[in-house]
Amino acid sequence: MGDALFSRQFLRSDDVLDAWERIEPYFDQLRDRALETPEDVERWLIDYCELSAAVAEVGTDRHVKMTCKTDDETIKKAFFDFLENIDPKTKPRAHELNIKYTQAPASKQLPAPRYEVLDRSLRATVEIYRDENVPLQVDEGKLEQKYQEIGGAQMVTFDGREQTLQQLAIYTENTDRQIRQNAWETATSRRLQDKDAMEDIFDQLISLRHKMAQNAGLEDYRAYAFKVKQRFDYTPDDCLAFHDAVERAVVPIVRDLQQKRKDALGVDTLRPWDLAVDVKGRGPLKPFENVEQLCQRASKTFHRVDAELGAQFDEMHTNQYLDLESRKGKAPGGYQATYEEARHPFIFMNAVGVQRDVGTLVHEGGHAFHCYAARDDAIYPYRSSPIEFAEVASFGMELLAMDRLDDFYHGDEVARAKRTQLEGVIELFPWVATIDAFQHWLYTHPQHSRDERREHWLSLQKRFGGIADYAGYEDALAYAWHKQLHLFEVPFYYIEYAIAKLGALQVWRNSLDDYAGAVQSYKHALALGGSKKLPELFSAAGAKFDFSYETLAPLMSLVQKHLDQLPL
Repeated sequence: MGDALFSRQFLRSDDVLDAWERIEPYFDQLRDRALETPEDVERWLIDYCELSAAVAEVGTDRHVKMTCKTDDETIKKAFFDFLENIDPKTKPRAHELNIKYTQAPASKQLPAPRYEVLDRSLRATVEIYRDENVPLQVDEGKLEQKYQEIGGAQMVTFDGREQTLQQLAIYTENTDRQIRQNAWETATSRRLQDKDAMEDIFDQLISLRHKMAQNAGLEDYRAYAFKVKQRFDYTPDDCLAFHDAVERAVVPIVRDLQQKRKDALGVDTLRPWDLAVDVKGRGPLKPFENVEQLCQRASKTFHRVDAELGAQFDEMHTNQYLDLESRKGKAPGGYQATYEEARHPFIFMNAVGVQRDVGTLVHEGGHAFHCYAARDDAIYPYRSSPIEFAEVASFGMELLAMDRLDDFYHGDEVARAKRTQLEGVIELFPWVATIDAFQHWLYTHPQHSRDERREHWLSLQKRFGGIADYAGYEDALAYAWHKQLHLFEVPFYYIEYAIAKLGALQVWRNSLDDYAGAVQSYKHALALGGSKKLPELFSAAGAKFDFSYETLAPLMSLVQKHLDQLPL
């Protein structure tokens, strides 16, 4: 029900909106209210936002609890209750209100600088909405939860104890090649045990999503997804051109880095378990011993970037807005969620003590700072931004914090950590191009067979992959996409990572000349939330909204230049 900072104005302060019968009367009130003047519309919009945020928070809370404990039947039941009995009833009523707004003559008299983005969004939402898709979205949510449940149950016995697959990640950096291979094989074998179940889920998702597109009168789910995601500023053709740009400007760099790795390791063949180990035989970086230490050191890092951001992270730690440790029954992966009515962030991840955990927390911390920066806006959609810029907040924080990790690393560890991060920047682009290109094919060929799907995935590995040899482990490569949760849970959400990374790299480039100024521009852009169009948000951060070869290639050269200055 929010906190003291954001008290309710429309909803009763003591009303817990955890059941439809408590929610519906508020929709009735908004439906019946007259919208005769611009002032009427503004007040109505703010009240509508208050209701939307309160209902969304119920769903967020239940989703968070479900991912924290996928094996708890009571929590799962509550999550399904939201999926089945609240969300599908909310959607048609929200559509009704969206129509009410678009048909009110007074809505066209609202001041454009303030409401232009919201107006465009609401009108696009009305255009794409179909009642018959609501039950399909319920089924989609259940399948996505099943995917989470399967991932949460993937446990192995390794090194004498039961571990999650996330916990096995630390062994990929072990200097003993046999141990690395054993750990990789153990994790891969466990994932492949579920490959048929994963394929079953995905077949059903493809079918459901294609049906949604047909219901909306569109040719395929790609067209539907672009409309639903309101990609006003770029097209599928822009994405295909980006794939070509990555193949031209980035893939050769990645393959060269991996060749140097192979030579430095002195191995005849680079194998998938050789991609994370230190090439000089040094042990894995151990940035922290436990989650509490991770939080303490992260706090110091964030304070070194900016005092206000550091204080916000401390607030999250104090208020227990964090669930960071990996454990049995917890869903894999990491994310930042916003409790929309209380307007505070929550970070979920699976920390096991490796360098990647530091990157994940810093990344999700950027999202959390975005939540804090924009949370004062009364217009609920303006408290977040399109994903293409939301990820600038997270990737930008990774790069701004890159030279301020001294509390995690010492001596030559600092250069090692920086090299790993910059190599990761370069390696991201071919992976994004792979996942995005895969989705373009999947959803424009909805009748494909499993064999055709596998073959197309393997063709993309040849186009965008590195030089690692999977001989003898062909299934591991053929089904590697199963661990990419975006394909299952948030279709067509991946190109945003590349777009945002290019924005973040421009923020970082600016920081090399004026760090304080770059941080202030970053914070200013975050505070705009979603109240401006994408090109304007990028501009506020000191970046250009563009992901063509002309922008990509010079930034890759900049990263490569800094890599060349670092020791192996």
